[in-house]
Amino acid sequence: QVQLQESGPGLVKPSQTLSLTCTVSGGALTTKYYYWMWFRQPPGKGLEWMGAIDYSGIPYSSPSRRSLITRNTSKNQFTLHLNSVTPEDTAIYYCAATQRDYEPPFDLNEVDSWGQGTQVTVSS
Repeated sequence: QVQLQESGPGLVKPSQTLSLTCTVSGGALTTKYYYWMWFRQPPGKGLEWMGAIDYSGIPYSSPSRRSLITRNTSKNQFTLHLNSVTPEDTAIYYCAATQRDYEPPFDLNEVDSWGQGTQVTVSS
């Protein structure tokens, strides 16, 4: 299994763009059939899928379409960009990975690897 580590700001002001990066070790972003994903868990709520990017660089958007996931293969990192944040975007954000021969969406029990999570608070 790959290892994942999130990094980014813990505090963001409303209307700004949130960018969180996940650094991958133990495997390459381009390994066939890997999907690299972001989830979040707001206070008191369940996990929400934010989107994914696959091994060939094809992005998959969440239903809200507010998020974009990009990648840097030279650094083996992928990044979540969430625009126009509001306090409702306050959550613990997790990066995750799975290796499947079919496309998203995936159930939580289909996720192979998780990062430890990073708290993001949106406040002025």
